[in-house]
Amino acid sequence: MKIRNFVKIAALTLAAAVAIPQVSSAQLGKNLLNKAKEAANNAVNGSNNSSSSANNSSSSNSNSSSSSNNSSSSLGKTTSNSSSTTGKTYYVSASGSARADGLSASTPKKDIQAVLNLIKDNKENGATIKVAEGNYLGYMNAGYIEISNWVTLEGGYNSDFSQRDPFKYITRIEPTQEQSGTNGNKALITLSKLDDGMGNGFGTLTIDGIMLNYGLENYYLPNDPSDPKNGCPSDKFETGRMVDDGAKQLSHQAIHSDAAICGNLIIRNCLIANSPYFGIQINARKGEIQIYNNVIISNRFSGVRIDGWNKNGTDSHVDFHHNTVAFSWCRDKVMEDMGYGYEFMCKVNSDVHHNIFLCNNYSAVARTHALSGPDRVIEEKRVTNLYDNIFFMNAADLQLPSAGGGKWTNVKCANFEDIDEKTLPKAEGNKELSSSDAFVNVIDPDYLKGFASLKVVRSSSFDANSAANQYRQANGLNMQGTETIRVSMYGNRYNFDKAMKFFGAKSGYGAQKK
Repeated sequence: MKIRNFVKIAALTLAAAVAIPQVSSAQLGKNLLNKAKEAANNAVNGSNNSSSSANNSSSSNSNSSSSSNNSSSSLGKTTSNSSSTTGKTYYVSASGSARADGLSASTPKKDIQAVLNLIKDNKENGATIKVAEGNYLGYMNAGYIEISNWVTLEGGYNSDFSQRDPFKYITRIEPTQEQSGTNGNKALITLSKLDDGMGNGFGTLTIDGIMLNYGLENYYLPNDPSDPKNGCPSDKFETGRMVDDGAKQLSHQAIHSDAAICGNLIIRNCLIANSPYFGIQINARKGEIQIYNNVIISNRFSGVRIDGWNKNGTDSHVDFHHNTVAFSWCRDKVMEDMGYGYEFMCKVNSDVHHNIFLCNNYSAVARTHALSGPDRVIEEKRVTNLYDNIFFMNAADLQLPSAGGGKWTNVKCANFEDIDEKTLPKAEGNKELSSSDAFVNVIDPDYLKGFASLKVVRSSSFDANSAANQYRQANGLNMQGTETIRVSMYGNRYNFDKAMKFFGAKSGYGAQKK
């Protein structure tokens, strides 16, 4: 029997296997691994786990797009308690009543979906739903809610609705495996019937201060580091690796539109954690999408993906800013595709700025999709700006198609301004975070250390003399071998409370808090 072993040592995962201009693969892997281990050791050994407190100011930039002019004044609790609305105000509390009218703080309903259904039946748009702290699992605890009207959904109120602090009074949608039989493939927040032609007109949907976590419903292997198949670096992990078998692990997003939306969308002050199939995945036909002041962590496939569904490709714009995007995981444990923090998609213009991208499994940002042939004229209209962001320990900071085809081109943030201006018109102000920065102390040190030492081990075996292969050979069939893939870590659950610590971890960048 012949055995072959292949080891890919992360730093950061598979970057060494991808063509990177002017840097040899072997040297890149070595440099990244050393940097990763240095950062991990600093985090593990650091005695001060507090980071710089955040304030309400962010770095101003005179060249920022007009759509982001209000980015500094609308972060965290500096956001007004509700968007401009013209409809009724409803109240929801975990201690409320299903039979209450929900129209006052003293008569709250107990189920968000009950209010959404009432709004849908009454064909209301512009309503505000204020939600007190608690875990809300939808109608009959199905494990999701579905929004079909233009509303403002605001979490983070205390029990009597006299105060709002989304980082203190936690409003969450956090199902367990009890919901795996009732939520199908629904996202925790599913958006439906918000396209033109559905009778709802063009409006604004705001999701504000809702913490979304799939970490208790996903399927993971045991947190037993003694068995290599579990993908558990140490007994300090809550779980082993995520199960990547599609037959068992359902395709769940945290926020997803069933079809396209035609209107404005705001997602702010939210936690998007441990989704097994994209964190936020939206199909946009027309409108402004603002995603800011969120922590987006340990999501499989991609943290955020906004696809354009408009024929001319110019009617949708995404302003993605002041988010912390961490530990986005590849499609499967082989780790050869996906694993992106944010994806620039076709037929959508995007401004991505003042975010922190850290430890993303394949690339922090990807611009790997492009239209060609007759649609090339649409592609040439697309504007994708990437500026004033912080990057740390990503396999790549930006991934692009290679000019000659074949493998992807991975680009570090220091080289963004060398990219063709048609691809990145605005690319200044991006920087690499120092491994000694106080922000690093906020990262779960055991999770970081496991990521820094990530390995993919392939073992293949072939025995020509096995009974099975002797039979195959005698009958003119191809002989077969076996291949086993073991990973030291993959999509392991990130702790909810530790994820919340990223709010306010670095003033002016990433998710803020005051």
